[in-house]
Amino acid sequence: MKRFAPLIAIAFVSLITPAFGEMNIDVVVDGLNNPWEMVFAPNGDIYFSERDGRVWKIENFGEAKVIQTFPKSGSYEGGTLGLALDPNFEENKKIYIYQTNLELEFFQNKVFSFTVDGDELVDVQTVIDDIPGAPWHDGGRIAFGPDEKLYITTGDAVNPGWSQDLSSLAGKILRINSDGSIPDDNPFDSSAIFSYGHRNPQGIAWNEDGMLVSSEHGPSGEMGYGHDEINVIVKGENYGWPKVVGDSSDDSYVNPIIHSGEQTWAPSGMVFYNSDKISSLEGKFLVGALRGQHLMVLDIANDGSLISAEKMFEGDFGRIRTAQISPDGVLYLLTANGDNDKIIRISEAPLEKVETFTSNESGSDQIILYLTIGVIVAGVILVTIVMKRRK
Repeated sequence: MKRFAPLIAIAFVSLITPAFGEMNIDVVVDGLNNPWEMVFAPNGDIYFSERDGRVWKIENFGEAKVIQTFPKSGSYEGGTLGLALDPNFEENKKIYIYQTNLELEFFQNKVFSFTVDGDELVDVQTVIDDIPGAPWHDGGRIAFGPDEKLYITTGDAVNPGWSQDLSSLAGKILRINSDGSIPDDNPFDSSAIFSYGHRNPQGIAWNEDGMLVSSEHGPSGEMGYGHDEINVIVKGENYGWPKVVGDSSDDSYVNPIIHSGEQTWAPSGMVFYNSDKISSLEGKFLVGALRGQHLMVLDIANDGSLISAEKMFEGDFGRIRTAQISPDGVLYLLTANGDNDKIIRISEAPLEKVETFTSNESGSDQIILYLTIGVIVAGVILVTIVMKRRK
């Protein structure tokens, strides 16, 4: 049996593609530019964000309204990111938003709370600020846990040393009360930090027993290899970055339950699918993969060990930013291709047909991409000409 262990490990790391049944796929919204988060109110209303500054509300299929705009952050990965609804949303109508701001030539991430008043957001409050930001590695996922505390993922802001620094909020998973105060049972005195040693965690979700799981981007852009991670998060623990990439034999650090090895998944937002609407997914964690362009389906045991890891929708929708579940148990996905992005509804049984809403307010990252490429090409040509003349 031992000689088969490496093969089994490779299968887990690379993920396997199972035979899922045919699905009914409906496009709820298209024409978007990098939507980042989507949350459902108890009555089925949908709130979603676009990274370049818009927060939308859908009360009825076929119609969506912008209810809040933020200035563009100028950050490549930052901007208007995570959304979360207060556990008592039906009573207080509070929504929480993670936003990257450029202040005095420095990026900073903040979480604001607003009150939903019809089709606008009012009564803005700063819940937490001074989260280091940068053009890259801004984290940004926020969610209320089963304990009704607000959890916040933060990136290392391109300064890996901050992830190990308990005086910095960068490279952490934070835990605060809904008003921004520090819970008495946090692991570090008077600190919002819940876990540390993270590079750029992009997703968090809990199963029905309260186990917290997170997705995290590895250093593919810096070191030439992936090592994206899925971690079971334990209060007060150190997840290693930048001292550890992948697995470690040092008990000071918590190893991921799975990592991508030399591949890059770029795992992002996630949800625990506690619905029987798609029977093959019930009781599993679903993680959107950006670079991998698939939905990761993770079966995780109660002790935090990985049972299986599979791919779904590989290449069907391009980059998948996140997965979410509606109050009636239906699966929704957000794409993040930078051009004509979509909210997609997925079900096993046919549902009532929806009218697609097309956004006319969302731009395209492709224009920025082409301009950037043009500037780079022009620079290369100019340098080549100068070098030839010098010779």
